[in-house]
Amino acid sequence: MTEKTYTEYVVIGVAPVSMGFMVLGQRLQAAIADAGLSLKRHARLLGNDERWAAVELDLDIPAQEVGRLRAKLEAAFEGEADVALIPAAYRRKRLLISDMDSTIIRQECLDELAAYAGLKDEIAAITARAMAGELDFEGALTERVGKLKGLSLEALSQCYAERISLMPGAKTLTATMAAHGATCVLVSGGFTYFTSRVAEAAGFEAHRGNTLMDNGASLTGDVGRPILGREAKLSALDEFAEAASLSRRDALAMGDGANDLAMIEAAGLGLAVHAKPVVAAASDAAINVTDLTAALYFQGYSDSEIIWRE
Repeated sequence: MTEKTYTEYVVIGVAPVSMGFMVLGQRLQAAIADAGLSLKRHARLLGNDERWAAVELDLDIPAQEVGRLRAKLEAAFEGEADVALIPAAYRRKRLLISDMDSTIIRQECLDELAAYAGLKDEIAAITARAMAGELDFEGALTERVGKLKGLSLEALSQCYAERISLMPGAKTLTATMAAHGATCVLVSGGFTYFTSRVAEAAGFEAHRGNTLMDNGASLTGDVGRPILGREAKLSALDEFAEAASLSRRDALAMGDGANDLAMIEAAGLGLAVHAKPVVAAASDAAINVTDLTAALYFQGYSDSEIIWRE
């Protein structure tokens, strides 16, 4: 008989407050019991404000059964709550490195910019395939930007003002992590015109992105080199971690598309945010039902520690 090595894990459930923290806790315990596992102690209340109910439970679980329990929990709460099963050690991360499009903002900037050229549907279709990992990211990016050649620079300011909005919970996430000593960095395969503005609006202290080339009046249809893609995002994680004397396990990485996979897989906590299936499968947990505040509850923050921002 193979000896089982047990590891301490934490199960966190975050749901709309209408579910109620007692019901959430009871359902989490039932799912754990159904998997043939037992808790180390009673459930702990993390959140019960006017928005979210959040509960955590501690348990020891054989390492080889983590995937099975995670799948069971996600299936039990699909569409009702966001549930994470993560190691108890090193829960609070000291580096947040996040994608921008469809993660910190609700939109894909390039798709929205394409609307001003009458090409949104065409370009959005390419974006969707690239984010699902069906197309080479660099090739898909240069193809889409090429279609915008001649677009007035005024369209960029119009696009940001008229079409770009932060994801709920973004400001709360950065404000809370920064207040507890974390570095918050925005890394995007999108463009610095937008990352600079979104970083300031959302509370990130640093940002990286690609550069849209222009002639002073309109876009040239080209992108500055080198192009920031999957490996550049991972490099950014390592660079900012090293600068703060941290390791990869101290990082929280968030994203939704295939170009986020390397940093999500490398980070101590990798979160899929309304993500494509390939990203959700590679992540430690996902946010699909609630908002980015869940990333704080997953780290063990309680309502009294969270710095709420609208």
